[in-house]
Amino acid sequence: MNLTLKIWRQKDAKAKGKMETYKVTEISEHMSFLEMLDVLNEQLINTGQEPVAFDHDCREGICGMCSLYINGEAHGPDRGVTTCQLHMRMFYNNDTIYIEPFRAKAFPVVKDLIVDRSSFDRIQHAGGFISVNTSGNTQDANSLPIPKLDADKAFDAATCIGCGACVATCKNASAMLYVSAKVSQFALLPQGKIEAKDRVLNMVEQMDKEGFGNCTNTGACEVECPKGISLENIARMNSEYLKASLVREK
Repeated sequence: MNLTLKIWRQKDAKAKGKMETYKVTEISEHMSFLEMLDVLNEQLINTGQEPVAFDHDCREGICGMCSLYINGEAHGPDRGVTTCQLHMRMFYNNDTIYIEPFRAKAFPVVKDLIVDRSSFDRIQHAGGFISVNTSGNTQDANSLPIPKLDADKAFDAATCIGCGACVATCKNASAMLYVSAKVSQFALLPQGKIEAKDRVLNMVEQMDKEGFGNCTNTGACEVECPKGISLENIARMNSEYLKASLVREK
């Protein structure tokens, strides 16, 4: 395939960015999207130009670092995949492809297509954990019977990779789907009950501090999420938050 790429170029967070146009040729439909960008960068380097900066690590759809906004969709036109799992067979010869970073106040651009998602880390640090006795007297997990339905829902919530597609897709740049997945992961399990009140209050408070918008139940976040995190989790988080707020210590 021969393609025209419209790519967002921005030197740093303070610089004014703009779309630049590039041409790539002989792209195989079997290439991944990131492999196509590798071809472009090799072409740019060979001609003495600055390569396009984009983030990636595992290239297996489990780290979320490769997040790109492609033709107006987080992770591109396919469903249930991250950008690194997107293949060029989803495009056609002579297509024009628009490639941008995830855009949100809480995701400032680092360079070109790379954004700073450390705001997610700070939300996680605020309460997305449990305290476990690791002093040699740990409790056997099998001694805590958990209904299979609860275990399955907790596991589904835990599959969130924190890529930020929900934020990039939401018209309000809301992080509710991400935060609710991290809250639900523990709210459904007995190990998470001890710190449940502080967890949801602290994580929601940190989410607001980071500048994410509010949820208006559009549902686009669930559609674009590469792991299919359900809106059910937002309802569960709201319930947990209400209960925690009612018993909050004065």
